[in-house]
Amino acid sequence: MSNAIQISRDLWQLKIGTVNAYLLKTTDGLVLIDAGWPNKTEALFQAVRDSGHNAKEIRHLVLTHGHIDHAGGGADVLQRTGASSYAHAADLDLINAGKAEHLGTSVTPGIIPTIVYLLFIKSGGTTYKSFAVGKTLQDGERLPMAPDVEVIHSPGHSAGHIALLLRQEGVLIAGDICSNVMGLGYSVLNEDTALARRSLLRVAEYPFERAVFGHGKPLDKRANEMLKERFSDVRLT
Repeated sequence: MSNAIQISRDLWQLKIGTVNAYLLKTTDGLVLIDAGWPNKTEALFQAVRDSGHNAKEIRHLVLTHGHIDHAGGGADVLQRTGASSYAHAADLDLINAGKAEHLGTSVTPGIIPTIVYLLFIKSGGTTYKSFAVGKTLQDGERLPMAPDVEVIHSPGHSAGHIALLLRQEGVLIAGDICSNVMGLGYSVLNEDTALARRSLLRVAEYPFERAVFGHGKPLDKRANEMLKERFSDVRLT
């Protein structure tokens, strides 16, 4: 069974267990967006092969944030590919130290987030192999190897969280601003859930028809409107 799903002409979702990474084809080689958990690089590279590509073609690694399930495999990916690396400055402390999350990060209220945390996240550990990030990304910046892709700083889940907007294709790579596992919901962990909600509503003002997530299934229609509808309610549930 393939662990790669083609989202658009140049974008593939790579499913690595409970986490999704993404592969973007550009004129400057492949861009890998997120690297998954530590010790999952073989599964990640198999998903790259499932997409019809070779991991040796990965020239850039862009991190949506520094949490262990998205950056934990970064050191191994960089060592094996020689890729350049990119992240927001506010999460460099995590990546430079290999820390799973910032102090004060907490489980979102509710029985389902608590169960998911206990079953899938808590056992993942508190550290990963650190690595240096070559270039920091800022809000509103376009990726240097993919000028159509805009960086949207969207803190709350993590201070340095970014989403990526493929403007021409109308696709948002949402990272962990929220999840779409059993419908749209807040991520299991957040540093500041109220800030996460404000970031969600800000991101939802951008023009995109589809959205893909670090956890869960894509939204194929009216994605920005669905985010507005789901998270406009002030209740943080």
